[in-house]
Amino acid sequence: MKVERIYTRIVVGISRSDTLQVAAATMRRFHVGALLVVDSNDKKPEVVGIITDRDLVMLGLADGLDPKLAVGKLMTPVVVSVPETADVLEALDRMRDGGFRRLLVTTPLGDPAGILSIDDIVDGLAAELASAAALMKAEVRRERSEYGEGKAAA
Repeated sequence: MKVERIYTRIVVGISRSDTLQVAAATMRRFHVGALLVVDSNDKKPEVVGIITDRDLVMLGLADGLDPKLAVGKLMTPVVVSVPETADVLEALDRMRDGGFRRLLVTTPLGDPAGILSIDDIVDGLAAELASAAALMKAEVRRERSEYGEGKAAA
């Protein structure tokens, strides 16, 4: 299965100078669990990090950090990415190797396209398994109608 089939295409950015409180409010407003931290310059915005809802809770609130603290102080500065065309197994390898729950998904030109979360992968795999189960059930129904219900195939 390819990443392009399952990743979340909503990308919301925030400045590294915005506060943790602004980050939390932005996540709530857009119903997302991660924000790309960007530096805007004369060109296009450059992704310099990521901050997640988990970061806000585990590193922010749990440690009693000031909600007015800048996002840049809490963000993960390394954003691991995977191309849209990558296989899900490659994405899982990158997640496992880095201990990440989310990856930045990029276009063929390297631009941000979305976020792939472990939840996206689980949902995608569950859909694949449900499809396989439906195929197996259909095959059983076909065989039963072909051989007659209750008859043993020779």
